[in-house]
Order: sequence, then C-alpha cells, then structure tokens
Amino acid sequence: MAAPIDLELKKAFAELQSKMIDTQQKAKLADLQIDQLTRMKKHANLTHAEIKTLPDNTRMYEGVGRMFILQSKEDINTQLTYKQKTADEKIKELEQKKTYLERTVKDAEDNIREMLMSRRAQ
Repeated sequence: MAAPIDLELKKAFAELQSKMIDTQQKAKLADLQIDQLTRMKKHANLTHAEIKTLPDNTRMYEGVGRMFILQSKEDINTQLTYKQKTADEKIKELEQKKTYLERTVKDAEDNIREMLMSRRAQ
C-alpha cells in the first residue's frame, strides 16, 4: 500500500512544482510590466509638468514614428492624462493578477501539506 501513496504524493509534488515555476514566471512578467508602466507614467507626468509652464500659444509637436505632428497644448495634455490613467488601471490589474497567482500557489502548498499530514496520521 505504500507504493500508491508514494505515487500519489510524487504526482502532487510534480504538479506543485510545475505550478510554482509557471506562477513565478508569470509573477516576474507582471513585475516587469508594472515597472515599465510606472516608468511610462512617470515620463508622462514629467512631460505634463513641463508643458504646464509653457505659454498657451507655444507650438508643440507630437512624435509619431519618424515624423512630428503639430498639436495644440490642450490635445497633448489630454493625451498625457489619458496615458497616466491607463497606466494606473493596468498597474492595478497586474497587481491583482499577481496576488491571485501567489494565493493559488499558497493554496496548492497547503493542500499538499494537508495530504502529508493525513498520510502521517494513518
């Protein structure tokens, strides 16, 4: 009877290991995306602060690919505000995803611990 228990535990540990590796990779990816979005948000915030100090009649250009398009100050401010809002929303989503992944791994670990404790009790 020891062989089926060992196979069951071995299978559970293999599943946990693959789940943990997958979760760690997803968490690292989420961290990288959060860092990138934070930098983008900071860049937009700094640009917005600099543009506020300029007079309203200043000619401003937006970089699009390899060209520049003349834009009004209001349009550029709107775009920068939109970038900041979307970055905030995406950061919140990624942080929620990351906490969900961590909780899932913790639950799997707890299940295996319970399985080991029940086997020891028998």
